[in-house]
Amino acid sequence: MQQHLQNPIFKTLSAIADKNQTEAYVIGGFVRDLFLNRSSKDIDVVVVGSGIDYAEAVGKKLNTKVAVFKNFGTANIKFQDLEIEFVGARKESYRLESRKPIVEDGTLEDDQLRRDFTINALAINLNANNFGQLLDPFDGIQDLEKKIIRTPLNPEVTFSDDPLRMMRAIRFASQLNFTIDEAAINAIKTQKERINIVSKERITDELNKIILSQKPSIGFKLLFDTGLLHIIFPQMAQLYGVDVIKGKGHKDNFYHTLEVLDNICAVTDDLWLRWAAILHDIAKPATKRFEEGHGWTFHGHEDKGARMVPKIFTQLKLPLNEKMKFVQKLVQLHLRPIVLAQDIVTDSAVRRLLFDAGEEIESLMLLCNADITTKNEYKKTKYRSNFELVKQKLKDVEERDKIRNWQPPISGIDIMNTFAIDAGKEVGIIKSAIREAILDGEITNDYTEAFIFMLNMAKQMGLNPVNK
Repeated sequence: MQQHLQNPIFKTLSAIADKNQTEAYVIGGFVRDLFLNRSSKDIDVVVVGSGIDYAEAVGKKLNTKVAVFKNFGTANIKFQDLEIEFVGARKESYRLESRKPIVEDGTLEDDQLRRDFTINALAINLNANNFGQLLDPFDGIQDLEKKIIRTPLNPEVTFSDDPLRMMRAIRFASQLNFTIDEAAINAIKTQKERINIVSKERITDELNKIILSQKPSIGFKLLFDTGLLHIIFPQMAQLYGVDVIKGKGHKDNFYHTLEVLDNICAVTDDLWLRWAAILHDIAKPATKRFEEGHGWTFHGHEDKGARMVPKIFTQLKLPLNEKMKFVQKLVQLHLRPIVLAQDIVTDSAVRRLLFDAGEEIESLMLLCNADITTKNEYKKTKYRSNFELVKQKLKDVEERDKIRNWQPPISGIDIMNTFAIDAGKEVGIIKSAIREAILDGEITNDYTEAFIFMLNMAKQMGLNPVNK
């Protein structure tokens, strides 16, 4: 393993450990990622003794600041492009009347035993006598080779200790495309209610990591199958299922959503565009209706879905800023390009889409393209071909009419000054009429044409300009 410890920082850590007569080991994710050929800038160091004292000695040697967290017995150093966390080895014991562990100083073996997964319990010795020696007491290397997520202890104990580990197991399975050990899956199913004691922020942090994995559907299927999704994100779990009336069913909107999500992940790493994919059909259960002679409908699900976005973001402690508004806008507009692709594409419809989408038009088109999940190859080819026509029409109309993020050439102040009226209903009617006339192509996006249109409109309303 010495070949993987070529960075000079490891020699420094080794020298200080020996000088202070301290056992020190690199442990956890950094070691795991070595075997997965993944680069990592986060290094966890466990010492037998005080992690804080050792960190302060390292900080002094490197002449760098040490962040100390006494309540947790940890310390942190940022050095060059690395972030190094130090902790003392710990062991846990359980009282009969409580599931809450008592944490005490322990050996390396004790510390490895309390780790979440065998693949995260791998440790490399930093002391000179055994520098680079790998310690793998739970066959973590074998689990890496078999692509299995397994706990060192009985998984019910591991998950009871910190229920967030249930989310972490699923996150690693999604990120690494690993399988979760059957005993661990069963433990998640029986322990799932304990996720309620974990803060929403920690849960959502893990959920976002699942969403940012290469194929998030892996994680979401595990969340659903174990019952965790029903607790942490019930609105998404409610998408599952197919109703059949008079032989007519609808597609399973849960699996459709996962397909759209995987599709969007193939073209973007944007977390919020991925969230838009997750939420684009979130209101379908609430808007589902069966119409005689027609079948299943979900009328207005885009409008209701957009109204649901702020509540879901609040529930999950996601940001209620422009990121939420971005997701909300895409949910609101996600049907518009698809409707255009299925119909005759008029300049007016394209102008309106450009006006409503603004700077989000490219993101909206990516989402809508990902939303084409039909298994009918003829329909898929037709929709995608039409989509290319829509994209070209968007480009042509934007170049000609400059509608994106456009403001009508006549402002409310212009209207008030021209007719010597105060702000009110009449100003809004005239301003709206000018905007609609430009979007419909009745007049061009030009001040003079808009001004003449305004005068004619106002005249019909009984308003005359103050300066004739």
